[in-house]
Amino acid sequence: MTLARRAGREDLDALAALFDAYRVFYAQASQPERARAFIRERLEQGDSTIFVLEGEQGALQGFTQLYPSFSSVSMARIFILNDLYVVPEARRGGVARALMQTAHDFARSAGAARVSLATARTNLDAQRLYESLGDRRDEAFFHYDLALVRPGS
Repeated sequence: MTLARRAGREDLDALAALFDAYRVFYAQASQPERARAFIRERLEQGDSTIFVLEGEQGALQGFTQLYPSFSSVSMARIFILNDLYVVPEARRGGVARALMQTAHDFARSAGAARVSLATARTNLDAQRLYESLGDRRDEAFFHYDLALVRPGS
């Protein structure tokens, strides 16, 4: 397995397919064209940082995506790790751990105070990985979302 690296425009097609599969994993309808447009926009605008990991044959095995933000309380830069996905055949092979470690190293090098993420309560494998890397579950705050547009519209 090679090391995780920052995604570039040359990864667009393969990365968009992974992104679409990631959304399907979270019970969203497959929308390959919208997934490609979304990832292309992120790569072109540079408003997120995406890391990918290739397998021995050069095919992408997984990705993670970080969005920059700030914490007013900490008065510091933070990153939101919004996406982490590994293709089913590469799971339990260290891909997710390598992607997470790369994301953590990147955030540290950018001077961030923390990396924040959320996962489904039922995603126990992800929770075990995050906790093994030092992430701690937030027990002090409830998080709320207000949907402003319908998904897929």
